[in-house]
Amino acid sequence: MEHVAIDLGARKSQICVRSSEGEILEEKRWETWELKRYLAGRPKSRVVVETCAEAFGVAEAAKALGHEVRVVPATLVGTLGVGARRTKTDQRDARVLSEVSCRVDLPSVHIPTAQSRQKKTFCGMRDALVSARTKVINTVRGWLRGQGRRLGKGSSPTFAKRVRALCGADLPDYVERQLRVVEGLTAEIGEADKALEMEAEQDETCRRLMTVPGVGSLTAVRFVAAVDNVGRFATAHQIESYLGLVPGESSSSERQQRLSITKAGPPALRWVLIQAAWALRTHCRQPAAVPLQLWAHHIELRRGKRTATVALARKLAGILYAIWRDGTKYDGARGAKMI
Repeated sequence: MEHVAIDLGARKSQICVRSSEGEILEEKRWETWELKRYLAGRPKSRVVVETCAEAFGVAEAAKALGHEVRVVPATLVGTLGVGARRTKTDQRDARVLSEVSCRVDLPSVHIPTAQSRQKKTFCGMRDALVSARTKVINTVRGWLRGQGRRLGKGSSPTFAKRVRALCGADLPDYVERQLRVVEGLTAEIGEADKALEMEAEQDETCRRLMTVPGVGSLTAVRFVAAVDNVGRFATAHQIESYLGLVPGESSSSERQQRLSITKAGPPALRWVLIQAAWALRTHCRQPAAVPLQLWAHHIELRRGKRTATVALARKLAGILYAIWRDGTKYDGARGAKMI
């Protein structure tokens, strides 16, 4: 089997092809988005790429053509020799990846499906709108503080209206422009939320996940997008660890030290699970939520609110995994063991 290592770039990529014995057969540069045409003309090979923005599109195309694909984590390539001795070029990187591939079976990250990438991008675009609105709101809040004015509490959609009511005719044009931007972003966020709810309703797995108290369309879609294939996790603990919701540890010899959660894995999904847990603890009034709320309350009495919220987010991740794996819906009687 030949080994085709590709150092991907935004416009052009460097290719190094080796035989199974390690001999370099071909080296060339190729347009990145023409790589499918290049791979289509090659015999079945092992294609090795490093994780980057273009990696999964190329990997999916290579798999469709029958190639064996390895997407090597960017955190690993340094230990393989990429960039060694402070010398890094596209040609050297491709040579190193192909040479290592000939010697060992390189580990590969999970290659998400096109549907998973589409859901992840959809959520990311919505998050960008929310982030942009928050930044614009903060600029107006800073101006208000400089004017010695205090804005009362309220939600982001009503922010512009509250600022106009507070300032009246004294509102400068440059602040009014910011408020119009806030209103425009709020409208777009509303449209994105409607589309997100529709996406969740059309997905059978998302519908079942949303039967869990505190879990809405955003959490369900993000969970499905990040996990992609529930079969790649054997237990609920594995998926909790993958999401970075388990405690870290720094122990040596006779010293044992437990740390805060590892925060590994997709941060956006971990964040929405924390928000879902917080909403479940403080706002949810569904009868099915009571066992989980009591479970979290017992932890809060011993460890505090923050630890209880993170523990509940970890439990929610395990429940979502079990519902997806078993093809069931949430059962409040099994929501948590009473302690």
